[in-house]
Amino acid sequence: MDPTPVERSGKGLTYSGVGAITAVVIFFLGVVMMADNSRIGAGWGTGGPQPGYFPFHIGAILCIAAAVVCFQALFGKGRNLKVFVTWDQLRRVLIVLIPTVAYVFLIQYVGIYVASAIFIGGFMRALGKTSWLQTIAVSIGVNVVLFWMFEIQFMVPLPKGPLEAFFGY
Repeated sequence: MDPTPVERSGKGLTYSGVGAITAVVIFFLGVVMMADNSRIGAGWGTGGPQPGYFPFHIGAILCIAAAVVCFQALFGKGRNLKVFVTWDQLRRVLIVLIPTVAYVFLIQYVGIYVASAIFIGGFMRALGKTSWLQTIAVSIGVNVVLFWMFEIQFMVPLPKGPLEAFFGY
């Protein structure tokens, strides 16, 4: 099967590159598992295994498997050098992914309603090219409706920040 022009051009991230990146991420997750479980006890106590014994070893297995996968992806004979995603496609994915990750982290500091207003407003201005008036109206309006629905009608408390505390919620 003849590769497409994009696959031949080398203008993007290959399948092997994605495999290596994924393996590195999984390796670091394994390291975090090992570090956290060694904190609570990952050895063998007088009564048997300590609470972190099995999770610690699962983290170690993840690290070993990830190292093997990374090595195969970078140096293996059967590595796939076809383009998985072009740089332009990856850029478009990251334009959505990075603000979404920032939104999730922002929730714990300013609450879900303020973070959501910033998130909605940011996308409306940056990608939608809407006016400031429309952006502010929609960003605040959506969150006022969500606040009314979850906090007042359903009485489901969602993460709040300093603004909600200022208003007594």
